[in-house]
Amino acid sequence: MAARLCRRTNVRSPFFSPAAYAAIVHLENVVVDATDPQALGRFWESALGTETLTDELGGFETRLTVPDGPVIDLCFQRVPEPPLEPQRLHLDLRGGEEQQSLVERLLALGASPADIGQGHVPWVVLADPEGNPFCVMEERAAYVDAGPVAALPLDVADPDRDRDFWSWLTGWVPVDGGGLLRLRHSSHRGPLLELCPEAEPKRPGKNRMHLDVRLGPGDDADANARGITDRGGRELHPDWGDLPWRVFADPSGNEFCVLPSRG
Repeated sequence: MAARLCRRTNVRSPFFSPAAYAAIVHLENVVVDATDPQALGRFWESALGTETLTDELGGFETRLTVPDGPVIDLCFQRVPEPPLEPQRLHLDLRGGEEQQSLVERLLALGASPADIGQGHVPWVVLADPEGNPFCVMEERAAYVDAGPVAALPLDVADPDRDRDFWSWLTGWVPVDGGGLLRLRHSSHRGPLLELCPEAEPKRPGKNRMHLDVRLGPGDDADANARGITDRGGRELHPDWGDLPWRVFADPSGNEFCVLPSRG
């Protein structure tokens, strides 16, 4: 996260009342560092068919709405230099029967083929215009009702421990199958949060992508912080000035932000 983060919008979807929206959204944002957030954000908006929320010099935000499921905003925040740390969170897109045509469309939008050592696999690995790898997945039963983003794979040191941590933090529920420990929004729609065994421990630098969660009405921020530390996480105190949110790391060191309740 940079000293000045992309503004987390409070714009509400017109399809939800405030109470219903607060109930649906808890894991709220996927945040991506970018040297050109407008260009990268527009690439992903075209790729996913999402809705522009914010388009300004400091950042670009676009909303992914899964019918009868979660609403997740993709926030692209400006950083002065390209991220160097290995990517520990990425997007898996649902290709299915249209995998090849989706790959061709993404290449036309500015993606490029990527080799991250995947070998011969049924999915296709690409990189977005700033070099962030992502996957276009083959047909899988687990991706029914996922929407355009099939999964959010997150590298962790202990998948069992971290699944329990993220389930407590987000309210997402465990789902079976696929060989990985997974969570999903309680509607059983939208992307899977997959807890993947890490290839190496988290390095000292910050992740180029991270998740934001938002406190619900009546949630106590300090009690939430104690719950995070009780479950193996820790609060970080970066020297970035007065921010309206708090910065933490999960038990594997992956940074995330806790946004205040909308009231």
